[in-house]
Amino acid sequence: MTSSLVNSYWFRFFFPIALLCALWLGMNNVILLTRANFGIAGSLPYVLFITAIAIAQLFKQSRIGMIASAMMLGYWIIQTRLQTSLDHGSALLELSLLATLLPVACLLAYTFKNTGLVSRGFTLYLAILVMFLGWSSLIITQYQAGEFSLGGGDGILFALPGISKLPFIVVLYLLALTGLTGIFVLTRNHLMDVVIYSSILLASNTFIFFQVQFVSCTMFSLAGILLILHLLSASHEMAFIDRLTQLPGRQALDLDIRHLRGNFAVAMIDVDHFKKFNDTYGHDTGDDVLKLVASRLSLIQNKARVYRYGGEEFTVVFKGKRARDAMEYLELLRSDIAQYDLVVRNLTARPKDDKDGAKHRKGAKSQSVNVTVSIGVCHSAQQSDPFAALKLADNALYKAKQSGRNCVKSAEPKVHHS
Repeated sequence: MTSSLVNSYWFRFFFPIALLCALWLGMNNVILLTRANFGIAGSLPYVLFITAIAIAQLFKQSRIGMIASAMMLGYWIIQTRLQTSLDHGSALLELSLLATLLPVACLLAYTFKNTGLVSRGFTLYLAILVMFLGWSSLIITQYQAGEFSLGGGDGILFALPGISKLPFIVVLYLLALTGLTGIFVLTRNHLMDVVIYSSILLASNTFIFFQVQFVSCTMFSLAGILLILHLLSASHEMAFIDRLTQLPGRQALDLDIRHLRGNFAVAMIDVDHFKKFNDTYGHDTGDDVLKLVASRLSLIQNKARVYRYGGEEFTVVFKGKRARDAMEYLELLRSDIAQYDLVVRNLTARPKDDKDGAKHRKGAKSQSVNVTVSIGVCHSAQQSDPFAALKLADNALYKAKQSGRNCVKSAEPKVHHS
């Protein structure tokens, strides 16, 4: 299964749903298996969440570590407080509080930055979880003291026993949050969106169908497995995705290009006069140039695959495209980048620090500059070996540089003499 398929928004959205459907279809077998091995099955979520937390520390993914901690705490509450009938005592209230607060705890991870787990942010997150516990304990104590009641079956907390024992408003709340986080996956497709979506989806299934035997250890085990898979995906992104431009890097190109067959074209793209631009305007502005070029190149992501080759060079791979089509796309790209105005602020008097910059930002002068790129392209009709085609595209790029830059040049195939 290719990396692009696994990281696509539709795969990330439907994969947890597919696993969930498979679980529910075989739930009778899952119940029998869990009953026969409950010692292992009941402890499995703890093992998986602790493993996820350890991997999160290794990869500096504290936000995933936060979610793993919240899910583990939620599972612990279920195992220690809710192994009884929901009609008994404060069990239904406790389940409703957990169903309300656990998704909030997952969503709170959005507000933090990724660091190691030994950090102020992770400590603050744990303190918030403790605060949730204290607040819930206070509510439960007041309920048990008879200071308030949940109301009758006709009140706002009415339930539909055919659907769930939870109050119907809590069911709607869980469905709404699952839908919202699912929309985040479909529209933004960030790793955190997928992590939070799958965690809330599986936790919601636990709370809504809480009457199903062993549902908590089943769903939370699956949630732990998915957290570990997402962490491995994060490590893959660290290795194969360029952090500055968010494009696949050289390693991804080397892996993908070896599978090119049939009709294809490869292009090498270089930012013109980049060193001079960097020396004149500074490295921060140089980074802005690379991000600008990457963003314009990303406009053809559905037509081709774009990579950051290294430095100021990019590679575009067209699968199943004719040479004429590839040239048309590349010429449009070249023209689009050349016409884009990049605003550079206060070139002559850069602030010494952020404070000074904020003070003078209002009256700061700015000017716009234009960036151009040179492009070399080779089609499979010129060279069928993808690695050799990449080298010919690089030669064509050199020819574009010699021809005055800001142009697209096609490779010249090697002539075989008889």
